[in-house]
Amino acid sequence: MIIRYSKKALKFLSKLDKKSIDRIREAVAGLTHTPPEGDIKPMQGYDDNRKRLRIGSWRIIFKNVDENNIEILYVIDIGNRGDIYK
Repeated sequence: MIIRYSKKALKFLSKLDKKSIDRIREAVAGLTHTPPEGDIKPMQGYDDNRKRLRIGSWRIIFKNVDENNIEILYVIDIGNRGDIYK
């Protein structure tokens, strides 16, 4: 499985310290396992099967995409709990 980050997610990661970045990347890597690891819930109001992963006060919004029989985990956005859903 390939992991891709959106520009918005990479921008948020660039503002964090190394320890926080490692924590988030480790959690995202856990999503590639079968079954996915972490506090995952489907998001309501979207029809593209996006989900959210909770890591402390951060939220990661992602979805699984299948392109030419290659599974891709697409990280749409990363942000703080209060700001991510706006």
